[in-house]
Amino acid sequence: MKRPLIAVLNGPNLNMLGLREPHVYGHDTLDDVEQICLQAAERLDVTIDFRQTNGEGELVSWVQECRGRADGIVINPAAYGHTSIALLDALQAVDLPIIEVHISNIYRREPFRHHSYVSQVARGVICGLGTRGYAHALQAVSDMIEDEG
Repeated sequence: MKRPLIAVLNGPNLNMLGLREPHVYGHDTLDDVEQICLQAAERLDVTIDFRQTNGEGELVSWVQECRGRADGIVINPAAYGHTSIALLDALQAVDLPIIEVHISNIYRREPFRHHSYVSQVARGVICGLGTRGYAHALQAVSDMIEDEG
């Protein structure tokens, strides 16, 4: 039987993890996050497609590609969560279980970070748990896929 595919999509500046504001985001790098996701995927018996981009259009295209290809999405939209209606529209169009992840607690930060367009379509939001939030998000999407079997 084919293992479910979960796209793990990361937005702008996440390639700078470990360097950018470690007091906010911690010292893990994006490679560390990918390893956390690979370990969780193995435990959950799912396959992941792990990607990062700084480009809004590329992220939107990746979301669109998930329709008919992936079984679910874990997305850390980073700043695009607060600004991108195009990303919201793409996520609405794919009709997949989606969990939004933020490494920091966006509600303990600047007011503009308190609103996320992605949250309007995500089935759940995990924020403030650091990079371990990705493993929780993968568990949640995997459970949703299994429940919808």
